[in-house]
Amino acid sequence: MKRTATAIWKGSGKDGKGTLTTQSNTLNNTQYSYKSRFEEGVGTNPEELVAAAHAGCFAMALSFQLQAMGITPDSLDVNAVVTLDPPTSSITSSALTLKAKIPGVSQEQFKKAYEAAKTGCPISKLLNTNITLDASLV
Repeated sequence: MKRTATAIWKGSGKDGKGTLTTQSNTLNNTQYSYKSRFEEGVGTNPEELVAAAHAGCFAMALSFQLQAMGITPDSLDVNAVVTLDPPTSSITSSALTLKAKIPGVSQEQFKKAYEAAKTGCPISKLLNTNITLDASLV
């Protein structure tokens, strides 16, 4: 299975601008720039997209882990915060926060499922950084 995206950049690194388009067209010529990446400008940025990918991947992986236990969650609310260190051009961490509503799950089952999802989701495997998880049942 392959997924694609296209980036078009015009101009210098600081003064230029670009657009991103995904295969599904969910992003369709979506703007990004130096300001949207390193300041608070309008548009998206690669780190925001990595955070969305990690949150979505983890939530789905956790759902599959729970399904294998015969458990169906009501909701899995996952927030991901990806930290970029501009001086080193490195993503230094991805911090996941999970608030889960899962009727009938024991704390032991919950922990086993979220730990497996944290290490097993494809985006976690892709990231070469510190990944943390704060998980709670609500």
